[in-house]
Amino acid sequence: MTLDTLAPPVFLQDRLDHWAQHRPDAEAISFGEVSYTWGQWRPRILQLTEALRAAGIKRGERILTFDLNHLAIIELTYAASALGAGTVVGNYRLAPSQLSYVLTDSAPKIVFYGAELHSVLETANAETPLPRTIVIGGENDEFEAFLASGTPAGGDERTVGKTDEEVHPDDTVLVVYTSGTTGTPKGVELTHRSINMHSVVANHGLGMGPEDVSMVGMPMFHVGGSCYFQVGVYAGAKTIFLREASRPAMMQAIADGATHSFIVPAVIQAVLAGGPHAAAAFAPIKKIIYGASPMPLPLLSRTLVAWPNTELAHVFGMTEMSGIGTMLQDSDHRNPSRPEILQSVGRVLPGVEIRIADPFTHEVLPAGVNGEIQIRGGQNMKGYLNKPEATANSMTADGFLCSGDIGHMDDDGYLYMVDRLKDMIISGGENIYCPEVENALMSHPEVAEGIVMGVPDPKWTETVKAVVVRAPGSTVSETDIIAFCRERLAHYQCPTSVDFVDELPRNATGKILKRDLRAPYWSGHERNI
Repeated sequence: MTLDTLAPPVFLQDRLDHWAQHRPDAEAISFGEVSYTWGQWRPRILQLTEALRAAGIKRGERILTFDLNHLAIIELTYAASALGAGTVVGNYRLAPSQLSYVLTDSAPKIVFYGAELHSVLETANAETPLPRTIVIGGENDEFEAFLASGTPAGGDERTVGKTDEEVHPDDTVLVVYTSGTTGTPKGVELTHRSINMHSVVANHGLGMGPEDVSMVGMPMFHVGGSCYFQVGVYAGAKTIFLREASRPAMMQAIADGATHSFIVPAVIQAVLAGGPHAAAAFAPIKKIIYGASPMPLPLLSRTLVAWPNTELAHVFGMTEMSGIGTMLQDSDHRNPSRPEILQSVGRVLPGVEIRIADPFTHEVLPAGVNGEIQIRGGQNMKGYLNKPEATANSMTADGFLCSGDIGHMDDDGYLYMVDRLKDMIISGGENIYCPEVENALMSHPEVAEGIVMGVPDPKWTETVKAVVVRAPGSTVSETDIIAFCRERLAHYQCPTSVDFVDELPRNATGKILKRDLRAPYWSGHERNI
């Protein structure tokens, strides 16, 4: 039996049912010291479904989890989905006021939270009264007792824990809040249909099967964690689930047989910075999928040299499409006749439509012309929670999702992501795309990390500023950086000033918070891009 011969999953739990029936003794999941076979794990989720039902959770309602990666988050997502309820996966790095916003916006019926995050939740409670709370982990763990309160899964298998008949494939399963790098976070509603379709699409490129082992270290509040997790379940692969994507934890998972993982470029950089031993520990992995933020070409070159036998796959995706939609395969990475495609995010995966269009008129643009990347397919979101106007504005009349990303396609169908629409710098009427400048900046041997952004300028409206982390021991100056860029770029593209910092601010998924860096410069100005 191959994956292609199986009926496509309709509900989130369908593949759990399948593997529990056909491979009950195969290991499904390991999390720390806990591991379950498919046959062991499925009854826990059935029982948890009944515990949520007994607690009054109904179709259309929501629960919220607030913790670092924990098996309970996955189990609750499955269990709630069988009732037609959604799981809001809270970002454990939120400040109390931010958490209060999410609580108010999503209105969960129960909050399941990690014991170590009690103080954050308690402070948030002063602003937004909490519903029922249940502690996950620690000395006062309440989750296991809550799960045990459900009807035992050994009851009537026709009804216990199964997906309710009134549940629809377009019911919300996950609410994932956008990172807020460009404004107030929005709750993206992902459904049974969209998540399952993403698993089908993604695995066309990943090629996972029951013999593989998926390492999941990205946080569950990011689709690179929550929806990537589902690809492994779809494929019947064992999942090694990490509390955090620390280098030692990932090295141990690879030693334990992990074959596939999705990680962000910042993690790759950290691994390579760990020296030859750390790089060698990652060498056995079969396939590394990277995305969520740009990979500077100098770092990519180092990665290709460090792991010659590991397949690399660069992907483009977003929360609103449940994950990824394009992939640059390893054969593309190592194709000496087409070095330019290393700057692309690959080609569209089967089941996804992508076009380049004018961001205002939605007129489709020809190959090679930059415009907005727009996506259509079954993996697109249901919409933004409680924001019908924002939902409507995110879609075209013919059903394409407006990504807010600028890019173009070449004649061979390779997609090049040039910049975020809101990050593009317009200096003296010239469009400046940050990644092009950043690639030049990062090629300087004394630059460990660097970004560029637009700052106000009385003559040109805005001009380019670089923010740089020097390499260890470097004393490279502002003058040196500007001169280096001017040798490689048009004058108008080059930084006119450089700030040096010890580290760049990032969110939990590795994205650099340009909005935080820009804010002091645009304070008091009408325009803040």
